[in-house]
Amino acid sequence: AGAENRRGKVADRMTTRKLVPIPVRPTQKQRDSYVTNIRYAWTSASEDQRQRGRNWYTSAHELADMMSGGDPVIGAGVIAALSANKSWEQNVLLAADALNGTVHKHVKNALAKVTMILAGHDPATVLNLSLKTGMFYRCIADPSDPDAVVIDRHAHDVAFGKVLGNNINRGLSSATRYAVLANAYREAAYQEKELPMNIQSSCWLYWRETHSTYRAANVRRLKGAS
Repeated sequence: AGAENRRGKVADRMTTRKLVPIPVRPTQKQRDSYVTNIRYAWTSASEDQRQRGRNWYTSAHELADMMSGGDPVIGAGVIAALSANKSWEQNVLLAADALNGTVHKHVKNALAKVTMILAGHDPATVLNLSLKTGMFYRCIADPSDPDAVVIDRHAHDVAFGKVLGNNINRGLSSATRYAVLANAYREAAYQEKELPMNIQSSCWLYWRETHSTYRAANVRRLKGAS
């Protein structure tokens, strides 16, 4: 019985990891629902969250400019190349190290890209501009970019309208799926008369902060009941 239970749990985890909530070719109704969900998060965000969202990439641009000694394109490229699976704080520390000559503490592919950027290669040719890392570079390099938008798991969940677990495979390595979500943010931004990156960053803050508070409140209630 114990072995069967273990096999069942493994099968459940595998099924969870294979699940991709947003299809590569959604219907128009599904596309419209993503835009609606994004706009709901935007309008639900506090004015403070919206303002911090509007300022986020401008502040990141200024940081990239300062860290690189006046070349925000290089700074943005290095930051973006080292961003995968790192917190913002870790990302900044690694980028600062790299820009000061120590390229380390990341996977080989990321470190190779940083080395190329520091050697003078254009980040736009080194990074994949159709996916998250490249879009992160674009947003930091030019906070007025009318098209660039970063889609991570939180941005995905905002559009999906539901908080998903860490084991869910959102399929964001697919350029087609990424484009579906990016276009949903662009449409929401058009309707709200905002830049797509500002909609995304504000919704990101709202989503993280709202659901973090919700989880903390649940933990407190459970502790109080025990």
